Amino acid sequence: MAWLSTAALPLAFSLSVFTTGDSTSSPRRSSLFFHQNYSTIPSKNGGLRIQCVRVGGVEIPNNKRVEYSLQHIHGIGRSRSRQILSDLCMVNKVTKDLTDGELIQLRDEVSKYMIEGDLKRFNRLAIERLKEIRCYRGIRHEMGLPCRGQRTKNNCRTLKGKYSLRQGREHQEVMVANI
Repeated sequence: MAWLSTAALPLAFSLSVFTTGDSTSSPRRSSLFFHQNYSTIPSKNGGLRIQCVRVGGVEIPNNKRVEYSLQHIHGIGRSRSRQILSDLCMVNKVTKDLTDGELIQLRDEVSKYMIEGDLKRFNRLAIERLKEIRCYRGIRHEMGLPCRGQRTKNNCRTLKGKYSLRQGREHQEVMVANI
């Protein structure tokens, strides 16, 4: 194994292992010490801080209001997050200020909706079904073209990809060969 002369390996968000020594020294002679950054860690929790709350299998940010934090979950947008808060009669406060009881209520309410993996799987299966029955939308999905009636002469670069000049060059070579 190759040993680096100076390396920092994160053990936790607040701890790092630093290896010092020249590149020829063996790993036994290297000195290890732990470095802790006290400027970013509050001391009231013993140096550990919860940075995110886990709701619906997703870590939502701690420093934003609940309405905007919920929008980090795939399948929950602005209107659904507002609906969840109104159903729970919960005040839109910063996520880190939520109590344990409020978090449990929030998790239960979010679990009622189809989110993340289930939603992605549902959409993928719906598109596969369209491809199987060979309907217009399924064929457009297979060809990588828009399926909701947009024009394709000038736009839809997102689906078609970058411009390709291959067809034009091949056509020119065939024309030169025929002459």
